[in-house]
Amino acid sequence: MPPLAPLTPLGVAALALLMERPMHPYEMYQTLVQRSEDRVVKVRPGSLYHTVDRLAVQGLVRATGTEREGNRPERTTYEITEPGSLALSERVTEILATPVNEYPEFPLALGESHNLPVETVIQLLRNRVSLLRADLEFIEAGIRDLEAKELPRKYWINVQYSRALREVEVTWLDSLIVDLESGVLSWSEEKKH
Repeated sequence: MPPLAPLTPLGVAALALLMERPMHPYEMYQTLVQRSEDRVVKVRPGSLYHTVDRLAVQGLVRATGTEREGNRPERTTYEITEPGSLALSERVTEILATPVNEYPEFPLALGESHNLPVETVIQLLRNRVSLLRADLEFIEAGIRDLEAKELPRKYWINVQYSRALREVEVTWLDSLIVDLESGVLSWSEEKKH
């Protein structure tokens, strides 16, 4: 058996689904999309199949059977193994405990926004805030739906985390826009080398 590579976010998501019950990769994909987990982890059917194959080679999952419905392609169902359960637990523990710089692009754009006219920056930030507020509305609707279904909160604390991040970003950006419009943050300072 090859040495274990660190679990990717998609590998974590796949193993977590298999902790619930055995599934085939397409069912995993549908479940992730249905739960809006595709907003948390980048997932496409092809990448999920590749990830499950890699997990099987590493002995973290095993095939339990293959079935065919009508003229659909054969679908192999997988279950998590004991080493898979351990690997999932270890990786989630590591992610929870250790902050990592994930190199988001937005801070880079903010740091270089001085290269654009202030009016353009203000308009772009207003557009971003508008999109973030729409996203917040989507998240709030999802939370209301989860609460109505009485799904235990432990299964969707990541949704609350996403909401909190967007709320903080909107508040901060609103403040930045005020500073730019009022001139508190000057855009006309000479460049210093």
